[in-house]
Amino acid sequence: MTSSLATAQRSLADPAVRHPLWPPLTAGCPVTSTDEVAYPLDVDYDYARVPAGLFTDPLPPGAAHGLDRWAPLLPPLASPGLGEGGTPLVRLADGVYVKDESRNPTWSHKDRLNRVAVGAAKAAGAQGIAVSSSGNHGASAAAYAARAGLPCVVFASPYAPPAVASFVRAYGAAVLTVPFEATRSLMRRMVTELGYQPVSNLTDSAHTGHPFGPEGYKTLAYELFLDLGRVPAAVYLPTGYGELLFGVTKGFRELVTLGLADSVPRVYACEPAARGPLAAAVRTGRPAAHVEFAPTDAYAIGCTVGSYRGVVALRDSGGAALTVTDEQMAAARDELAAQGLWYELSSAAGLAALRAHGSAADADGPVVCVATSSGFKDLATARRDVAHELMAGDWDSVLTALKAAGHA
Repeated sequence: MTSSLATAQRSLADPAVRHPLWPPLTAGCPVTSTDEVAYPLDVDYDYARVPAGLFTDPLPPGAAHGLDRWAPLLPPLASPGLGEGGTPLVRLADGVYVKDESRNPTWSHKDRLNRVAVGAAKAAGAQGIAVSSSGNHGASAAAYAARAGLPCVVFASPYAPPAVASFVRAYGAAVLTVPFEATRSLMRRMVTELGYQPVSNLTDSAHTGHPFGPEGYKTLAYELFLDLGRVPAAVYLPTGYGELLFGVTKGFRELVTLGLADSVPRVYACEPAARGPLAAAVRTGRPAAHVEFAPTDAYAIGCTVGSYRGVVALRDSGGAALTVTDEQMAAARDELAAQGLWYELSSAAGLAALRAHGSAADADGPVVCVATSSGFKDLATARRDVAHELMAGDWDSVLTALKAAGHA
């Protein structure tokens, strides 16, 4: 297998501004960022050297499952994986496809990002991993840090689901619940004083995140291309900071660069209507926007600050920023559960946006909704009273209960 063909980091604000591949610039581009907007970095590759059979040759017997297949088009994978990726594509009754990212090792799409970002920390000689997370990202970072033999510190939200702390601590990570406004300053001290590498955001003016992380999300686009035998007509993605949105769009753009596809599908950002910083940025023509905090149960994507990555992804794909209410996401979550797929509320944002704003019947090809995380991560799952009241063990009582539930 060809090793990584990554060559450099470059600014998304000005592609002519390039930096060496190492070390990862985790605070955004130092040249193009301003006091108003921190600009993320992208990763360049030597596309002329991509093996001809990377997307067509069958995997050899015993080949490692996970992101290793795509090593030439990823930054160096310096630590072992957990079998991330290769998630199923499930066709719903009306022909819409659902990419089920809950089948990843820690039950969310974040495993694709952390396989790459934690590996980068290992390769750069970091003393550990630091992450700020409401749930999915922290659990995933903790798992991949453990796999890499690195300590991990998770700055957790006090509003995270109760089960998340147990999930994270199971991997040996330290969980620190601090006020949200203190998180980034504490993360920066972890970096400067303790030598930890962040796999989440350090910047205040706009989200930049780890420059290598979104590269892991590209593999989702590769898998859709192989599973469908073509690029989809449209992809609907739950969107918080826009890293997934950017990575998937970049993956499709690379397929065009490599001559494997003719076009990039329309990629839609699906945000909670209560906030929606990307929708605000697009509406006002800004590279990134801050929005007021408003309550939403879609905590995994309920962001108040956006990233220029999202604007770039929508521009490159011809997509749009769509917003959906908690009620629309709940209806989509219930629709998916009725077909055997159980996701947290945020994960249903893609299907909710398709039902509210789009039409699979009018699309010129397959339509895909990405579902990002298991229903076990939902806010209500661990807080709802799940105790079972003991009922009489006679048939009449069973029939009464079945009728009440609509089953008899």
